[in-house]
Amino acid sequence: MGLLGNFFGGSRSESNQTSVLIPWIQLTDTKQLDEIDIISENQSVVIFKHSTRCGISRSVLRRFEQEFDLEGENIKFYFLDLLSYRDLSKEIAFRYHAIHESPQLLVIQKGKVLYNVSHHDIQVSGLKSVI
Repeated sequence: MGLLGNFFGGSRSESNQTSVLIPWIQLTDTKQLDEIDIISENQSVVIFKHSTRCGISRSVLRRFEQEFDLEGENIKFYFLDLLSYRDLSKEIAFRYHAIHESPQLLVIQKGKVLYNVSHHDIQVSGLKSVI
């Protein structure tokens, strides 16, 4: 099972796992957004907003993790369970001027959203195009 396997509501067989795990950092506190702004001055920061009760969100996350091949890139990856942290999700929308969607992938650089996609537009190839 992946790093946050139980978190996503199911398990995966070994044959479906990638050899590269995404180094997710759980986003649980608004203070982390201040850290993200500082970090994003020197490297890209990805925020993946996920609804643990949504089949589409689970499917998109699973595909993103299977396609993931950015090992060694200078990127921080944050993961938000938006059902558990609704206020934090609202703060992300407010701070980064990004209309809330789920699932949603944001790339933050220099404290601003450089890239914002949702649902089936979330793909590793799209992420690669902006980093």
